Amino acid sequence: MKTQDLKNKPTDKLKGELKGLKVITTALTIVVSFLIIICIYGLVAKGNNAVFTPLLVVAFSTGSMIPLNYMNMKKIKKELESREVN
Repeated sequence: MKTQDLKNKPTDKLKGELKGLKVITTALTIVVSFLIIICIYGLVAKGNNAVFTPLLVVAFSTGSMIPLNYMNMKKIKKELESREVN
């Protein structure tokens, strides 16, 4: 997300995007955590690597989007704070 794009957007739209990112990030965190727990249980208890190993890779690769969402949320918060000061 470019800083220039944030400066051109109205405050209400930025607040809406921030709220949406919070909801999406929370849901993604819960789903990825649940998937990792299921995969670890499957690997330990069942020992069926043909199913649980690829799912674990999917969980970790999907989980890499969580820090990106946090960085975008931080940028939006910073822009909103700069607007409140001015």
